[in-house]
Amino acid sequence: MLLLYFAPLLLYVGEVTSETSKNMNILCKEYNDSLLEGKPPHVVIDTTLTGSASETVKYFTSALALPTVSASYGQEGDIRQWRDLDEEKQKYLIQVMPPGDLIPEVVRSLVLMQNISSAAILYDDSVVMSHKYKSLLQNVPTRHVISPVGGGQLKTQSIFEQLNRLRELDIADFFVVSRLDTAKMVLDAANTNKLFGRKFAWHVVSKESGPLKCSCANATVLYVKPEPEQGSRLRLSDLKTTFGLTADPELDAAFYFDLFLRTITATDAMLQDVDWDATMKYVSCDDYDENSPPIRKNLDFKKYLKEAEVTPSYAPIMIESNGKSSMEFSMKVEKVSIVNSMAVSAEDIGSWKAGIDHPLKVKNTQSLTNFSSVTVYRIVTVVQHPFVMLREEGDAPMETRKSGSGKDEQMTPGQSKYKGYCIDLIEEIRAIVGFEYEIYEAPDKKFGFMDEQGQWNGMVKELVEKRADIALSSMAVMAERENVIDFTVPYYDQVGITILMKRPQSETSLFKFLTVLEKDVWLCILAAYFFTSFLMWVFDRWSPYSYQNNKDKYKDDEEKREFDLKECLWFCMTSLTPQGGGEAPKNLSGRLVAATWWLFGFIIIASYTANLAAFLTVSRLDTPIESLDDLSKQYKIQYAPVNGTSAMTYFQRMADIEDRFYEIWKEMSLNDSLSDVERAKLAVWDYPVSDKYTKMWQAMQEASLPSSTAEAISRVRSSKSSNEGFAFLGDATDIRYLTMTNCDLQMVGEEFSRKPYAIAVQQGSPLKDQFNSAILQLLNKRKLEKLKELWWNQNPERKSCEKQDEQSEGISVQNIGGVFIVIFVGIGLACVTLAFEYWWYRRKKGEDIVEEKPEDTGSRKKGRRSIGEARRRRRTRVDPQWARAVAAEHRPSEGGPSFRLE
Repeated sequence: MLLLYFAPLLLYVGEVTSETSKNMNILCKEYNDSLLEGKPPHVVIDTTLTGSASETVKYFTSALALPTVSASYGQEGDIRQWRDLDEEKQKYLIQVMPPGDLIPEVVRSLVLMQNISSAAILYDDSVVMSHKYKSLLQNVPTRHVISPVGGGQLKTQSIFEQLNRLRELDIADFFVVSRLDTAKMVLDAANTNKLFGRKFAWHVVSKESGPLKCSCANATVLYVKPEPEQGSRLRLSDLKTTFGLTADPELDAAFYFDLFLRTITATDAMLQDVDWDATMKYVSCDDYDENSPPIRKNLDFKKYLKEAEVTPSYAPIMIESNGKSSMEFSMKVEKVSIVNSMAVSAEDIGSWKAGIDHPLKVKNTQSLTNFSSVTVYRIVTVVQHPFVMLREEGDAPMETRKSGSGKDEQMTPGQSKYKGYCIDLIEEIRAIVGFEYEIYEAPDKKFGFMDEQGQWNGMVKELVEKRADIALSSMAVMAERENVIDFTVPYYDQVGITILMKRPQSETSLFKFLTVLEKDVWLCILAAYFFTSFLMWVFDRWSPYSYQNNKDKYKDDEEKREFDLKECLWFCMTSLTPQGGGEAPKNLSGRLVAATWWLFGFIIIASYTANLAAFLTVSRLDTPIESLDDLSKQYKIQYAPVNGTSAMTYFQRMADIEDRFYEIWKEMSLNDSLSDVERAKLAVWDYPVSDKYTKMWQAMQEASLPSSTAEAISRVRSSKSSNEGFAFLGDATDIRYLTMTNCDLQMVGEEFSRKPYAIAVQQGSPLKDQFNSAILQLLNKRKLEKLKELWWNQNPERKSCEKQDEQSEGISVQNIGGVFIVIFVGIGLACVTLAFEYWWYRRKKGEDIVEEKPEDTGSRKKGRRSIGEARRRRRTRVDPQWARAVAAEHRPSEGGPSFRLE
């Protein structure tokens, strides 16, 4: 213990040894000796910083009620011996925090200003941080480490290793609170570790005000150093020349000089105003009684200390309550650029006035923002549409985007390669939290599942082994995953497992109405048509009662029809239509043939009509698969999930649970120790737990699980129909996206085993709380709904498919369109026939007309008459009745021409 005695004014206590009892004995001896000499101390000045020596002095002065001015470290309530002082003791037991106790507080201001998420605070013995571990960054959402430089040993090798350990903790912002020589050692080690650049930020805080030095190739450091008040600089210069105040750092030297001088001045003023002998009743250590300690009343030393007028040497000292009194000095903030071990520039950023929770005054906020370390997180992902997709060459991204503050920001590496819902989500979070990221795909392209040995794969493995900071994709929240990683609040609705099947496609054909009957039936109908027409013609020609053989009998009938072969063919054809065949044959045999043909036609048409209706709607009668239960109860359709996915894990574990329950039930049922009553309770006909998933898991294994989603989709598309082939069980979002972009696939049934999607981070990572806050903000702003609308309903890859309900509303033109072709073919044949008739008529007319010679007009007229007579003769031979009608119509009149029938 070093005890300096300024008789009769003060007792100065400097260094004190570590042993508490020995410290107390030394203090008591010096104090008792001063009492015996009749020169008791008026005031005690305590400059012990912290530890047992400081605690001994505090207890000593408090117990003996000695006016004391202490420059010990500690904020309000930190000094345990002076924590519960009564009002009278607070007037003469005064603590003034030294500069070294306030300087570390600038770290809090810098962290809040730059919104730093993780920090390492390194310090040396120039400051005391033992009482700062809890209070320095209290109520600040920053993961931080406070550690002495080099673990307490100022060796370069230990600093090198210390920085490596801190880097493994994903810390990118470093604060060095130390002397300048210690700061140089730390910066040199950081240069060796390559811890400079955009990803890191370095801050040096020191009580010394000299230049910052570093053997760095290229480094930018934020340097915070004390700066005297403008009006005190002349006073500080005088102290150096007049009083030889050359101690370093000058901040501490000026503080203690001003504190001593102010204490002496205040004591002198107090002695002039107070009857000291009456007020102060000293009690020696030997006479001290703990039950009746000395009590001082009306000893307001704090008032005199406040009112003492002393010109500040560096900055004024403010006297308030203990833990709040300090020197009001300022610190200058500079951004120092070091290139090749030379400080090439020092930009003045701003200043900070020492104090608790004092804000940083910055001249240009952008300068401080640009200095901050750019937090670059490694994001592992798995490509899954539309959450994460590889950006194609034609999808050129925007070069810049608007940040949350409205300023343009450069596109991150992840934006240039990937796109999708999750990429837009992380961009929105980045605008709120402030970081950059690098995206890479999981090596095995899996989300993460645990094997029988408890080993993880996929994105979970990358997080567990700390190769990635964030897992971003459509990752479902699962209980086993939460044991090793942390999930944020869900950013997407709960999603389950569902079924993907081939969309039912009704076979269409323009001539589908012809396929109602088989080809053999059509040929038989055609043969029956020609055969019946031929028979009708034969019966009409040879029957004596037919019209052509008995015209006189039927001369008075209005309808007369001679059934030659052409008329028979026409009659049989028209009989099959609603128009009917027209006049029937006159002879009974012909009528029997016609009646038989009518009966045959009625049956054929009725059968064709009924079968056509059933044939065109047969697809509607199929019972479709509508749920997982329907799928498990049939055997025509194979089904399975992709191997190694969450869907496979679900069915495997459900089958295992059913097996376990069965073993438990069997063990209970076969237990011989059961009573008759208990056995009767278990004697049920049905097993209480279904083996549905056990059978399904066996069926999946028999169907062979696809190794990839692409293989599963290929097997679904190669299915013969929707009721025979393969069904894929998978994540509902995968299946929904496939059905949205492919019209030949459909999603069947309701979702089951639903789980929410969330972002995953390393266990214990502070990103969880930051991302939670950002996601909730986006949720309140309805940003997540907009992203869902953008990537689902407005997705450019979305296809407009015909709804299945519309397909079953009626017969489509694809199935009945052949009827219209028949009409056009018939019209075409009619046009060809008309052309042939016209040609045939012109040809026959040309054969019948004999051209008249010019020299024989009479013979030409004779030839014409010959032709006319020949025609009349032919017509008469062909149709006598027609001849008689023509003759009657052209009966000769007076002076008119006349002709006769031959």
